[in-house]
Amino acid sequence: MATGEVRPEGFELDLESRAVTPDVLSEPNLDGGETSFSRYVLGRAAGDDRLVGLPVFVMRGFRHRCVLVRRDSELTSLEELKGARIGLTGWPDSGNTWTRALLRAAGVDIRSIEWTVGPLVAGETGKDRVGPVPFPDNVSLTGDGLAEGLAEGRYDAIMTPFMPDEFFTPDSRFRHLLPDHRAAELAYYRETGFVPGIHLVTLKREAVERDPGLPRAVQDLLERSKRHWLARRRLLADTTPWLLADLTETARTFGPDWMPYGVGPNAAMIAAFCEELHAQGISNRRIRPEEVFAI
Repeated sequence: MATGEVRPEGFELDLESRAVTPDVLSEPNLDGGETSFSRYVLGRAAGDDRLVGLPVFVMRGFRHRCVLVRRDSELTSLEELKGARIGLTGWPDSGNTWTRALLRAAGVDIRSIEWTVGPLVAGETGKDRVGPVPFPDNVSLTGDGLAEGLAEGRYDAIMTPFMPDEFFTPDSRFRHLLPDHRAAELAYYRETGFVPGIHLVTLKREAVERDPGLPRAVQDLLERSKRHWLARRRLLADTTPWLLADLTETARTFGPDWMPYGVGPNAAMIAAFCEELHAQGISNRRIRPEEVFAI
């Protein structure tokens, strides 16, 4: 879409890339954009329908890899995090909600954990880490960097979707909690049938009212773009040393599309996420999955 190789049909598109996920509602010049799944669902739960969500999850990923410990830590399983001190990069975030769900599934009471919310690296700004609901009593806020806090022993583990720069160096002080997170993620997929959704695409209701066909047209465009992207990756599989092997294994494991769009293919994932938001106290009411994408 950005290069113009895939073009919209029936509407004009002005596509802008951002370093930070936009707050679509706060920008009058935007008709839509990438949006946190959690923030969108919480808005709907509160009766705010100014955004129309599309079941197009442009960011999704497993979360087992997102729990880091010190290299010399004795911890190697989610079950061992009961009563731990854990830093995380945002409380209501979609990704961290999914990661806490893994702890709950492992039998860990998240109320037993001493949580600290803060930036991965001190000084990072531009992100709402708190959300619309007050923190539980066992959650506090810091401006200090979580990575350094982990290295210095202030935390037993941290949850982050993005790895610290030093993680990619031979002398990194950090490692994944799970010795084989890939095997754990594969087992998760075989149990649940989905890869967790993190961000989706939304449109302002006023834009949809001006053009009721816009949601379908945008979803179709994004579907065509995704398929073009996958075809190009398979053609140019030397962009990383072992990409071809990874693409082959991905296709054999997930079938032709590991990130399907649409309500039906994502029904189980949407229901699981709505349940977690309530179970973790982020939403004060149970959200029915059919509410999420109601026009």
